[in-house]
Amino acid sequence: MNRIDRRFLTLKEQQRTALIPFVTAGFPRPEVTVPLMHCMVAAGADVIELGVPFSDPMADGPVIQKAGEQALAQGMDLARVLAQVAEFRRDDASTPVVLMGYMNPLEAMGHEVFAQRAQHAGVDGVLTVDVPLEEAQDWVPTLQHYDLQPIFLLAPTSNTERIRRTAELARGYVYYVSLKGVTGSAVLNTTEVAERVALIKRQITLPVGVGFGIRDAVSAAAIGACADAVIVGSALIECLAAHAQPHNETNMFAAVTELLGGMRQALDQCGGNSGDIS
Repeated sequence: MNRIDRRFLTLKEQQRTALIPFVTAGFPRPEVTVPLMHCMVAAGADVIELGVPFSDPMADGPVIQKAGEQALAQGMDLARVLAQVAEFRRDDASTPVVLMGYMNPLEAMGHEVFAQRAQHAGVDGVLTVDVPLEEAQDWVPTLQHYDLQPIFLLAPTSNTERIRRTAELARGYVYYVSLKGVTGSAVLNTTEVAERVALIKRQITLPVGVGFGIRDAVSAAAIGACADAVIVGSALIECLAAHAQPHNETNMFAAVTELLGGMRQALDQCGGNSGDIS
């Protein structure tokens, strides 16, 4: 069983909501990524989404775009991201890691080669934000052959048929984008999110994670009441940027621990989402 499946089964038994932080690999500096991953796990992260920097991140807002640009300028690429996952696995054999990014770097490496290397490094899932369902038919079997879960996005505009077709291909969990627009935009309407998550759950048995617009413990708890996972990205990247100091990670790690620890505590206090996860 894939680490993602095991983790969500454990969380279901504990009636807890997953906390899934997203960070851009190589930001603020490449040597910080692996220690940061361990820091996030210690702060309460259940799954880590690791962003693969790309030169044309069309779905990302300015915060994550800037992080990617800085990582690329310091020599980050897909091969180095996989090496970082492998390094993380030396001390953590259980926390699921999902690579999130765009198809171009994966195609440049080659689908089969990427899948082989990702499995060997210890990757558990892959979310390619620019690959729609219509173009995923050939991609998904390659991932599954190497025990990599294909994660897909759903949007507020996804209709019933789109959700049904996503259910046929997705594994691990589905990522519901709670807002229209790029990452870091607009303000959450938790009532609308709860309604959409309920609609999705009527057609998808996988866990449903919600991202975009979650910035603090209050918003995390509000979303955790209806979702199986809370995903935080832009707020975490902003935290890293605000506390990044050359050759001094102490303050940055402390700030990350405070942000994620507060979310973890809020999620646990509200009792998590008790809905079915099959």
